[in-house]
Amino acid sequence: MSEVVHTVSDQVAYLTLNRPEAMNAITPAQRDCLIALLTDASADPSIRAVVLTGTGRGFCAGADLRGGATTTGERVAGDVARTIRLGAQRLIAAVLDCEKPVIAAVNGTAAGLGAHLALACDLVLAAESARFIEVFVRRGLVPDGGGAYLLPRLIGPQRAKELMFFGDALTATDAERLGLVNRVVPDGELEKTSREWAQRLATGPTRALALTKQLVNASLAGDRTTAFAAEAAAQEINMTTEDAREGVASFVERRSPEYRGR
Repeated sequence: MSEVVHTVSDQVAYLTLNRPEAMNAITPAQRDCLIALLTDASADPSIRAVVLTGTGRGFCAGADLRGGATTTGERVAGDVARTIRLGAQRLIAAVLDCEKPVIAAVNGTAAGLGAHLALACDLVLAAESARFIEVFVRRGLVPDGGGAYLLPRLIGPQRAKELMFFGDALTATDAERLGLVNRVVPDGELEKTSREWAQRLATGPTRALALTKQLVNASLAGDRTTAFAAEAAAQEINMTTEDAREGVASFVERRSPEYRGR
């Protein structure tokens, strides 16, 4: 049984974490598989959107500390930092850097790295039963997987510290109220809604969406001058695409555009 189920339908790649017995806690092999699939989806012109979800009661319970922990051998300075850099951070970067829009369909508990995996996605749909937990403090750990980068940008430093200092479970409704989730839906409607959203994205102007994603992500770390220059450059690049020409032509001709993702 594959630990990551990969299917493609209507130009959408569906990546499903498939270790329900472990609440989809991520093993190193799973992590590397996800990174490879996201990288492939980014470069594949036939893929125009990605949906990330899980099976069972959990979206992702974080890193699999039991299965991935090493108890033998001497640890030297730099080992932990290297593991984080090449592991959790590389996974989150693969989501942030993917050139296709990525939707998280959070079907259950998203804890630790699992929460950050969801929050790194461009859009977050959550089932009513979903929970988000900054679990690191409960284990005496510092948040990793980009948590201290993502959360303050999404909800501000005070709210981020509250979640990280206490490690309390956040309901889907509260996550939506704070701005961590785009929409909460009944459990039975999560798959349907995520497919509808993904299909809308997959029929959109793919390159324009990729450039928009890059602009928004970069804007949170730059100044106005840099952001304005990047915006102008992105518009220059985008105007060379077939979809941009189609969008303008459809407006002039008063018809619906037919984007091809090129």
